[in-house]
Amino acid sequence: MPRAALENLRQRLVATVLGSEEAAGLLLTALLARGHVLIEGAPGIGKTSLAHTLATSIGGSFKRVQFTPDLLPADLLGYSLYRMDRGDFEFIPGPVFAHCVLADEINRTSPRVQSALLECMNEHQVTLDGVTRPLPEPFFVIATQNDTDRHGTFPLPEPQLDRFLLSIRMDLPAAVIQQRILLAHAAGEINGTSAAGGLLDLADVLALRESVQRVTVAPAVAAYITALCEALRRMAGSDHAVSVRGSLALMQAARAAAFLDNAPALYPDHVQALFPAVLRHRLAPDDGSDPATLIDSALENTPVP
Repeated sequence: MPRAALENLRQRLVATVLGSEEAAGLLLTALLARGHVLIEGAPGIGKTSLAHTLATSIGGSFKRVQFTPDLLPADLLGYSLYRMDRGDFEFIPGPVFAHCVLADEINRTSPRVQSALLECMNEHQVTLDGVTRPLPEPFFVIATQNDTDRHGTFPLPEPQLDRFLLSIRMDLPAAVIQQRILLAHAAGEINGTSAAGGLLDLADVLALRESVQRVTVAPAVAAYITALCEALRRMAGSDHAVSVRGSLALMQAARAAAFLDNAPALYPDHVQALFPAVLRHRLAPDDGSDPATLIDSALENTPVP
């Protein structure tokens, strides 16, 4: 059953990166909500391991791209190659033509290359040389990003950030978790590679996504989502701080959370739980305020239906 496989997948993610319970739940939420994920944090805390485990645990094709300063858009999207024997051009698809794409350290390449993903992530297609080619379904991007204060990083453009359904913040685990990691590696329980074998095939993923679409959204909950986003815009000092895409992302992510919770409908609790992960990376307050502070304030000051 797909639901049982979901729980097995969650357990595999947590076993791969100890202490990643919250991040594992958010990854599954994004997968079911038809959204893309940005995993943020310092190097060496398991961002890539977590993403790679999820990507290799679902059916379909998987491509990993290491983003570097010399990467070109063609390295992602593909290019046309002239075949002299046939006298015409042949399109060579890039790694983006896969069901799951891992964009590793996405902020180590230039904004020009980052922007090459915009059409892919938003419309699930690639347009090159006047020809539009569809991407496979489901299409899922998992990007990892090192902290922006690290050397050799480029900030992601706002339109790029807005294409991610949610962001996952991974920090250094507590000392007791670090000790468990050391002992697990010493015992050979964690060997640095992801467990083999898929737990969900493409049909399962598509069926689960359809089930999420059937989660009921009451008018009162839709009004609550709107009120939260309006409050955040006022506190950030800009009407453009949260786009309509951001409001839709919050609703869709919360519906996936409700589905994972076996709830028959979307409740305010699900909206509140997903609000930080969906909105944190979209905020750039004019006064330089901490987005987390604004998010907490919006949650505290918006009446719950």
